[in-house]
Amino acid sequence: MIINIAALLCGLVFGLGLILSGMGNPAKVQNFLDFFGRWDPSLGFVMGGAIAVGLIAFTWAKRRKTALLGEPMQLPTSTAIDRKLLTGSALFGIGWGLAGFCPGPALMNLATLAPQVWLFVAAMLAGMWAQHLWAAKKS
Repeated sequence: MIINIAALLCGLVFGLGLILSGMGNPAKVQNFLDFFGRWDPSLGFVMGGAIAVGLIAFTWAKRRKTALLGEPMQLPTSTAIDRKLLTGSALFGIGWGLAGFCPGPALMNLATLAPQVWLFVAAMLAGMWAQHLWAAKKS
């Protein structure tokens, strides 16, 4: 039960961060990515802050055997930059650039009931499902 409460609180903090930073607004995200047009560098500071927090958190987590709530620590071990990583990163970036959404802000924006958000999430889920089927078939 405590893990579910912690997950809920983390999700609320994450969502609040998306709202306060403007990352839930696709126009702001697209303007951040439009270097030769209406470039808005403000999300760069948000990302820089997130990288700093993540660097500190992962450095601290690597020294621990268990997570804060006593579960075994499960950090990624692979450092390989392979085709799978590059393809996934490219698809993520293309989707983010075209739609102005990545998964977190898209899920948050479902509450707006905007058709384009629902279409994006449906396409995202279809892509996740297709990748799952492809990976299962491959192994």
